[in-house]
Amino acid sequence: MNRVELGRSALSHGVRLVFHEEIDSTNDEAKRLVQAGESGPLWVVADRQSKGRGRLGRSWTSLRGNLHASLVLTGFGPARIAPQLGFVAGVATISALLRTTGAAERLALKWPNDILLDGAKLGGILLEGAPQPVGASAPGGGLACVIGIGVNCALSPEGVPGPVTDLTRLSSAPTAGELLAQLSDSMIETLELWAGGAGFAALRERWLAHAAGLGRDIKVTLAQETIEGRFETIDATGRLILSTRDGERIIEAGDVFLPSLSGPAPAPERRP
Repeated sequence: MNRVELGRSALSHGVRLVFHEEIDSTNDEAKRLVQAGESGPLWVVADRQSKGRGRLGRSWTSLRGNLHASLVLTGFGPARIAPQLGFVAGVATISALLRTTGAAERLALKWPNDILLDGAKLGGILLEGAPQPVGASAPGGGLACVIGIGVNCALSPEGVPGPVTDLTRLSSAPTAGELLAQLSDSMIETLELWAGGAGFAALRERWLAHAAGLGRDIKVTLAQETIEGRFETIDATGRLILSTRDGERIIEAGDVFLPSLSGPAPAPERRP
């Protein structure tokens, strides 16, 4: 990875950076650092991961030239609001991509944690809790949050399910280092908007402005069933709201499958 550094805003807020040429997993290293007493904010970045992973323990192919980064956060508030940080990360990541590529019409967020380019998977977010060691100052209720973010900047992995893509498809494509600098700044901006949960309503609106499939019929696969319905919104806690033939369904976790996104979507109802 060429030139790895944080943005000016991140540096002014005391954010730090640790870079590795190769490591097993930036999330795992971040959790090890928390156990050793690290309180963040700290970015752990690697040019390559040997054991990268995504949501539900799925393997994440980590190629040199792509972005593999994890942010350690503590003191964000009570542990119950930690899941909202996944939406913070999504908004921060797409904001950084918009600023570095200008591809507003081609980028989107797929609930709960994917970044799309032209409907194909460009990146993903993995949110994990990390218990702080006994005796540590614990304004977050003894829980640190590790936010893992992967973006295919230079290469697309092969042999993975579903369509995948990378930033070289764009005429203006940042390197992983350039994207990290912008991401570190947009993360500060988005955390300030979120304000420890007090600003989640504003954050939610910003997330919905980039939501893939909003107002369309989608499929959501759960552990025991697959549900089809119109993606109406996300609620005040980030849960997916579907309108189905059997009524409204509220989804806390699942895998979303989108139809072809060609043609205009019907205007979705924006619920408070």
